[in-house]
Amino acid sequence: MARPDIILIGGRAYRWQEIVELRRQQLEAWKTAQPRQLALFELKDDRRPAIERTAAGRYAEPTLFAEMSARRQSAG
Repeated sequence: MARPDIILIGGRAYRWQEIVELRRQQLEAWKTAQPRQLALFELKDDRRPAIERTAAGRYAEPTLFAEMSARRQSAG
């Protein structure tokens, strides 16, 4: 079954493409009306390994103590 080109809302018939285009125009107008907030500082790339970029990842695989214990073992 093919999609209908017309949708009935409140007893009135509307073309689906017109509704989509009107919504697109609404969103564009809303985006242009939103004020832009400047960054307070320069944004930098997060160069940590992917697992360390989230708190859950850092908790799941702690590296601070692993590196400290590895240094102790190699030194001793």
